[in-house]
Amino acid sequence: MSTVTKMIDKSVSPIETDLDGWVKHAGNPTMKTWIEYKSADERTLSGCWEATPGTYHATYAAWEFVHIISGKAIVTPEGGEPITLTAGEAMLFEKDFIGTWEIQETVLKHFVLNL
Repeated sequence: MSTVTKMIDKSVSPIETDLDGWVKHAGNPTMKTWIEYKSADERTLSGCWEATPGTYHATYAAWEFVHIISGKAIVTPEGGEPITLTAGEAMLFEKDFIGTWEIQETVLKHFVLNL
């Protein structure tokens, strides 16, 4: 078993349906999720996620670190201020995050989930 996993391995088949907790809120965004790494205990997942323009209402069930590779999104926590994310920026979400992701330009991000 390898102790190193190269990321952005698009030979991995993507999940092409909206993820649990993500509901289309405006427009008709679509998403793809590539799970490229799963720890032995299945508590840590990592990979890439891509979403097209539109808005999702998201309810997080896990802690997530994201690094935006390309695109632009405005993330607004419920009751909070909007935060714009663009290429090169990173953000951490606690597992109780509830809010919207307004995808303004197709977003490609790395993610790490801790379940």
